[in-house]
Amino acid sequence: MKQVLKFPDNFFWGAATSSFQVEGNIENMDWAKAAREGKVPLIGRACDHYNRFEQDFDLAKSLGHNCHRFSVEWARIEPEEGKFDEKEIEHYRSVLKALRVRGMEPFITLWHFTLPLWFSESGGFESRKDAPEIFARYSGYVAEKLGDLCTHFSTINEALPYVSNGWRRGTWPPFKKWPLIDLIGVPSYTNSKEAKEEISIKNFFAYFKVLRRLGQAHNAAYDAIKKVRPKAEVGIVSHIIFFHSNNNPINKLIAKIMNWHFNHHFLGHVARKCDTLGLNYYIHKKFGDSRKYEKTDMNWDVYPEGIEGALIMLKRYKTPIYICEAGVADATDKIRAEYIKGLVIGTHRAIQDGVDVRGFMYWSLLDNYELAHGYTKRFGLIQVDFETQQRTVRPSAYVYKEICELNAIALT
Repeated sequence: MKQVLKFPDNFFWGAATSSFQVEGNIENMDWAKAAREGKVPLIGRACDHYNRFEQDFDLAKSLGHNCHRFSVEWARIEPEEGKFDEKEIEHYRSVLKALRVRGMEPFITLWHFTLPLWFSESGGFESRKDAPEIFARYSGYVAEKLGDLCTHFSTINEALPYVSNGWRRGTWPPFKKWPLIDLIGVPSYTNSKEAKEEISIKNFFAYFKVLRRLGQAHNAAYDAIKKVRPKAEVGIVSHIIFFHSNNNPINKLIAKIMNWHFNHHFLGHVARKCDTLGLNYYIHKKFGDSRKYEKTDMNWDVYPEGIEGALIMLKRYKTPIYICEAGVADATDKIRAEYIKGLVIGTHRAIQDGVDVRGFMYWSLLDNYELAHGYTKRFGLIQVDFETQQRTVRPSAYVYKEICELNAIALT
């Protein structure tokens, strides 16, 4: 007899995307400029999701999804400082209406890594002292314009990877790097291009400055959103690296320090202004570990069960949690189905342990522009032919569909 792990009533199941990774043809932002300069792969039309979102949502609905997380593109909405484009607001209203008519709950992320050129070229979060206020103004504007169609808003996606890759490892804009950082063996994103990083000890101090300003930006944006949409549910999305260890006391101490730095330091500055927390899980690091792991296409360990530890790590904040991203790069679709099952089982275990998890969104709905890897890494439930824009549902998506529709997972 099969054991069935049931999830709470009204649990959300879906997938996630981010604007610049799927929409295509966004040229007035920092990643597009970096691509033109040869520092990251060219983006082009990506999945053309900007024009094909209804087709893509039809597929998501057919796969049993009852929610969808996406980001709005700051560079589209505020193409010039202080000037907002109402046509782009209407576009995103159409996106929200398309989700609503399909019975899918929308989750909006206001900022997913990319900056309008006017902001990045004038110093961005590193040099502009008014950066938190600028971000809060943008966030309040979007919430006011879209808040009648969406109640779930996240301000910032993955502050730590953004700052780590931009100001510590130099793999993302603005390509600044600490000296000797490559000696630290923590799993991370890489760059398929020669970005010619700016290596300087000054970047150590800039890293912490940017991180501090992102915390200030979230807190200011929270207040701005609540001012115009008091009933909105506002949170932040955090990428949790699950650091753990064997029983060696030194390794336990190292794991504790790493968890504090990567996972709790930033959250400690913003959690008081979070109605919810978003969890993104991909990576673990076990100190004193001799186990040989199967690898994903990102060369990360296949360790979906680590999501349980990541969720338990967030339990201390006593805040409802949505899993906003968790998935695997697997072009051949050989491991994705079992990986998804592992994620879901780990999530259920965390719920049984008292973690208030309210939804799970797989990354990603579509194959997409996977940051500095370009189009070489395939996370999608749906395969995309970037030449023809043809969509093909992968077999693993039907395994996830069964989970979504049952609101449960059956163990064999």
